Amino acid sequence: MHSTTHTPVVKNERLFLLTIAGIQFTHILDFMIMMPLGPQLIRLLHIDTHQFGLLLSSYTFAAAASSLLAATYIDRFDRRKLLLTLYTCFIIATLCCGLAPNYTSLLIARALAGAFGGILGALVQTMVADVIPFERRGKALGTVMAAFSISTVAGVPLGLLLASYFTTLGWRAPFFFIVLLSSVFWIIGYKLLPNLTAHLGRKRVGNIFQQIFAVAKEPRHLTGFAFIALMMMAGFTVIPYIPLYLTSNVGMPESFLTIIYLCGGAATFFTSQLIGRMADKYGKLKVFQVVALASFIPLLITTHMGPIAWWLVLINSTIFFILVPGRMVPGMAMVSAVPEAHVRGTFMTLISSVQMLASGLATLVAGFIMTRTPSGQVEHYNTVGYIAVACGIATIWLAKHLRVSGTSNTAAKPT
Repeated sequence: MHSTTHTPVVKNERLFLLTIAGIQFTHILDFMIMMPLGPQLIRLLHIDTHQFGLLLSSYTFAAAASSLLAATYIDRFDRRKLLLTLYTCFIIATLCCGLAPNYTSLLIARALAGAFGGILGALVQTMVADVIPFERRGKALGTVMAAFSISTVAGVPLGLLLASYFTTLGWRAPFFFIVLLSSVFWIIGYKLLPNLTAHLGRKRVGNIFQQIFAVAKEPRHLTGFAFIALMMMAGFTVIPYIPLYLTSNVGMPESFLTIIYLCGGAATFFTSQLIGRMADKYGKLKVFQVVALASFIPLLITTHMGPIAWWLVLINSTIFFILVPGRMVPGMAMVSAVPEAHVRGTFMTLISSVQMLASGLATLVAGFIMTRTPSGQVEHYNTVGYIAVACGIATIWLAKHLRVSGTSNTAAKPT
């Protein structure tokens, strides 16, 4: 589905990729910025952990639904026009987050931001596949996907600094910053992105919903969906509540969260590439198993931690950021090899939807499990950690049963 007879030509591939990466950066940042803002939102909006969990999961649930819906129309419009239109809606929704007067309006605005941001993620990767020839596409996608690490290294700490520096705006400041930055990338995208219409001439066979259902019900695809869902559950039951737990139970100041995200994000920027190279060299399955098993250690330490020295917290959190998200590198490499080439676009759109749905469900479930004592301490975070490890063990088992399309071999065979 990604291949085309004629690959569109862009004047400068580097500028094209940087523009696309900038758009990717802003919508990922919009999702991540809520996590470190948790302590402030809970205190200032007078909400509990359950409501905060709903605030986080509303974004991911809306993104999951919109990604699923996008499979019905993403190939029916000029990619450039669709991207700029969705990006405009995303900017407006994020502005509404910053202007939200109360919890309910913020919840609605977050859902709208998630709905448009979820489609942007799938559309960005589709545009890269349309423009960049297959032999250079891996490196190109690597450039775009580096936006995740950059958003952690620079964006999240900057957002926290803005929230603390602009005291009159407080938690609203990071959203206004995202709106400003997104507006800049929208202008750049308007000037630099090419019209992509080659896909509009393709002949469509059958009902679009029948095509999607046929892809969704394929047995080996179902294994891939289950694998990615459990991998998200193994991380997002714990990750969104780390700032809240560190400030409430471990005794870290909110300002220290900036250092944690800065060190963790900087480390993953380099280690994710190292993990990718190791997966290519030693086999995707083997590297996934090693990283997944190793990730249980910082995961359990994080969810059982008490008041300890700041440098021990920093060491553990950095290792956590390296290993827990690091599982996604070989994991997604295996999943992307599951479908046949002609249905890979639909399959990956469904995978995106499953990712968002599972991460939202994980956040919501963890939010209902945890409670806060009258003194502000978080309880039952250790239970959430056990659930995350159980899901992680299940992914290791399922990884052995992922089947590469066109062969009878499982993912156990190095590629």
